[in-house]
Amino acid sequence: MVLEKQPGSLAPREVPVPEPGPGQVLIRVSACGVCRTDLHILDGELEHPKLPLVPGHQIVGRVVGDGTATDRFSTGDRVGVPWLGWTDGTCRFCREGRENLCEQARFTGYDMDGGYADFAVADQRFCFPLPEGIDDFHVSPLLCAGMIGYRALAIAGDAERLGLYGFGSSAHILCQIAAAEGRRVFAFTRPGDSSSQAFARSLGAEWAGGSDEAPPEPLDAAIIFAPVGSLMIDALRASDRGARIVSAGIHMSDIPAFPYELLWEERSLHSVANLTRADGTALLELASRHRVVPQVEVLPLEEANAALDAIRSGSAEGSTVLSL
Repeated sequence: MVLEKQPGSLAPREVPVPEPGPGQVLIRVSACGVCRTDLHILDGELEHPKLPLVPGHQIVGRVVGDGTATDRFSTGDRVGVPWLGWTDGTCRFCREGRENLCEQARFTGYDMDGGYADFAVADQRFCFPLPEGIDDFHVSPLLCAGMIGYRALAIAGDAERLGLYGFGSSAHILCQIAAAEGRRVFAFTRPGDSSSQAFARSLGAEWAGGSDEAPPEPLDAAIIFAPVGSLMIDALRASDRGARIVSAGIHMSDIPAFPYELLWEERSLHSVANLTRADGTALLELASRHRVVPQVEVLPLEEANAALDAIRSGSAEGSTVLSL
């Protein structure tokens, strides 16, 4: 499924099987998660992607070939490919262990073709061996929704009372992890969305309500998954002293002006950019230990546009995964 212009929709196309270059592996794709970032690319909110583009950056499949200078995986190995697809390894951010901020980073399904296709190539350094015990469709959302959520949780710190604004793919994974760690989760959905609120409570949220509601207690931290800048201010209003408010999205509408008194008492606003390989390894181990299983709806590849429309409308519950 190919994006040929922005804004636009995906169209089915027959394209050649990609050739792996030096350090790359060729993957026969079995599943690819659908992410809100894909929607931002289609809608032109993330500008200047490679065009034409095969989107998709929660890729699960098996290695069926490789290029030169590859020694990390063997034919038949099951691997996962995330959003961060390449870094230079030499800039100051890479040298400091902050490769998520690499100045020359390239991203799967944005700078290079992704997993909305039968085959994909990926840098072997940025592929993850996947844990046994969780199938292709259920492990796929962990490769972005899970990993970005994990990084946001790490920035949020040891908060006991954790607010999650926007209860989509990432939040429903993170809710399970936070509850397993003994945190108290407060879930915020679209106003009046009783179905999502019940879903959140079923996964361990202590309280669930609309984003226009105040939680029953002040929050120690909040993570904003919905791309709505005003929610950062709502979370500040709902937070206790010293709280951290973390934006987990790659794209967000502008944050409105707000009075300093909301930020005072050592509250802070943070953003999350991409992920590191260390984040990915830690998340996969944590999800395996706590037996985190995303709720997924599996659709055939040709229904990719419908899957993206469901994310746009807010009707998707849990994660959506395309089957190859």
